[in-house]
Amino acid sequence: MNIIPRTVEVGGQTIEFETGKLAKQASGAVVVRSGESTVLVTAVCAPGNRPFDFLPLTVDYQDRNGASGTIPGGFLKREGRSSERETLACRLIDRPIRPMFPKHFRSELQIIATVLSFDPDQETDVLALCGASAAFHISNAPMSEPIAGVRVCRVDGEYRINPPFEDRQKSDINLIIAGTRSAITMVEGGASEAGEEAMLDCFDLAQECIAKIIDCIEDLRKEAGQPKVEVGEAPELDDKVVKYIERYGKKPLVTALATEGKHARSAALKEARNKLIEKIVAKETEDDVIAAKTSDAKEAWGKLLRKVMRETVLSTRSRIDGRAPDEIRDIWCEVGVAPRAHGSCYFNRGETQAYVNLALGTEMDGQRLELPTGKEERTWMLTYNFQPFCTGEARPLRGPKRREVGHGALARRAMIPVLPAKQDFPYVFRATSEILESNGSSSMATVCGATLSMMDAGVPIKAPVAGIAMGLIKEGDDYAVLSDILGDEDHLGDMDFKVTGTRDGITAFQMDCKIAGVSREIMAKAMSQARDGRIHILDEMAKAIATPREEMSRYAPRITTIHIKTDKIRDLIGPGGKVIRSIQEACQVRVTVDDSGRVDVASSNQEFTDKAIQMIREITQEAEIGALYVGVVKRIVDFGAFVEIFPGTDGLIHISHLAHERVDKVTDVLQEGDEVLVRVIDVDRSGKIRLSRKEALDSL
Repeated sequence: MNIIPRTVEVGGQTIEFETGKLAKQASGAVVVRSGESTVLVTAVCAPGNRPFDFLPLTVDYQDRNGASGTIPGGFLKREGRSSERETLACRLIDRPIRPMFPKHFRSELQIIATVLSFDPDQETDVLALCGASAAFHISNAPMSEPIAGVRVCRVDGEYRINPPFEDRQKSDINLIIAGTRSAITMVEGGASEAGEEAMLDCFDLAQECIAKIIDCIEDLRKEAGQPKVEVGEAPELDDKVVKYIERYGKKPLVTALATEGKHARSAALKEARNKLIEKIVAKETEDDVIAAKTSDAKEAWGKLLRKVMRETVLSTRSRIDGRAPDEIRDIWCEVGVAPRAHGSCYFNRGETQAYVNLALGTEMDGQRLELPTGKEERTWMLTYNFQPFCTGEARPLRGPKRREVGHGALARRAMIPVLPAKQDFPYVFRATSEILESNGSSSMATVCGATLSMMDAGVPIKAPVAGIAMGLIKEGDDYAVLSDILGDEDHLGDMDFKVTGTRDGITAFQMDCKIAGVSREIMAKAMSQARDGRIHILDEMAKAIATPREEMSRYAPRITTIHIKTDKIRDLIGPGGKVIRSIQEACQVRVTVDDSGRVDVASSNQEFTDKAIQMIREITQEAEIGALYVGVVKRIVDFGAFVEIFPGTDGLIHISHLAHERVDKVTDVLQEGDEVLVRVIDVDRSGKIRLSRKEALDSL
């Protein structure tokens, strides 16, 4: 057994890569360790080509309960389908690695990252990302160059690399940044209204650490690397076909590109392309062009489309739909569109449209998650649904795809910094975004819609949040940064990054770069332009609703909070929850109580709320010395009578306090079931209550 280890120190932590011991039948297998976290990452490059027109790469990340010393919940007691956390980790690995392979490579590739041991202070997502790069790099898979990733957090004004769990929890910037030795290619994360300059500082720090990790991966390959699969040059298109397409296709292409509307423009481009291709395939050309495959002619047309679109933007600073690079599409918003929803809106930007509604609930409606870091109660949820009709497609509805999970997580993250504190607004929120039309930036429309629906619901958010998708066209030293990109600009451009934030700063950031590198100057320009666009969008949103409504929907639950003593919690809950359930059924309310004695009563009917609170007060109230109560005699003994002064609380009237005159037998004065006026004369340390009928009579 030839075990080959390599280590690198990053941010004060040691990361160890090891190969040659586990999973030796995979094309490449690497164990990555840091602290007490261990991830096994396997890479397989299957022989032979598949009949796909895309790179057949699949990525899976697997948390394992045993790795963190826990047992799965539920009856089956085994891990099920991928959780949201696992899906997001898959995307983090896939996005920076996929561009590292030749576009014409068609052998199946697979990465599986399995967590063997989980240490909360050493997150496994970035370890899996680095391990995937190392596994592919030592394998026979033709990856052009390795990548690596780190987590950068700002804690108390200090930037830290891969910090422990506690520091991540209190950081005001938390980014996962991946890239090659010389360029950042992927960013994912959030911030608490951070400035653009602070984000750029994170990129610079990450780049230094990424280069160190890549050096370690390269060193591992020197000793453990396999020969790479021969890919060969990308198939060359027939030069005569390419020249013919360029000569006779440019004019109709430019005319078709100028067509307004996504579907109309697509139809015009398709018609112009098909007319040209029909002539080539049938050899009915003006020039002596040999017959070509339809697929080759389409590819030549696609290259011309990319070239013309990019040249037009750079030479004229005019985009496909006629906008200037920094111009935002027309926006209209409408709130309160669904009477029964607690908050709702339409957000429309160009040909992208989202309907977002918000439901308010109580603590019982929160999402309970089992995570490697422990159980978590999520009180803010967002669901993103990309409907097939939004792009004019007809396809079966299935479960959410990874893209939908990723976009929903991004939009959810964008709103976290502006949510009210639980003690100020004790509600659970769930937003649902239905994408009704899509032509670029539907995730950012979801962010804007979530803000509008929250304000429509009367949620006192700290500030409105908007999002914008940015693009880049770069040829040599010339470049253009595009604001609010269309779907075609995303597809044909060099970079796609999404920024969300308030007027004061950034709350979420996501970037994918398709070219070798983007300078700090370009990133600074792009982020500045994004800020201007974000503020413009916030201004447009303010025309629909500028501040949260003062009154919530009449259908929304009203939560009234009271506090009881902690030793009264069990009285309120009752055996097996019997007492609290009886209150909820009798008053048609929801009652929740936490360990601090905080009690929330939720109902859309104030009368029901008042009735429930009265019942809770009666159950949890405590006897006051000197106070008068009308109680019920529950039990008679030789030395006195036990009287219940309120539900669950009773005290003793000693026989000497039954009357002013001497009493020989308790039953001469009281019988079980009698109502009697009493005064509390003492409460001892153990909580026992002494009552007096004699002193109560004196007060009449």
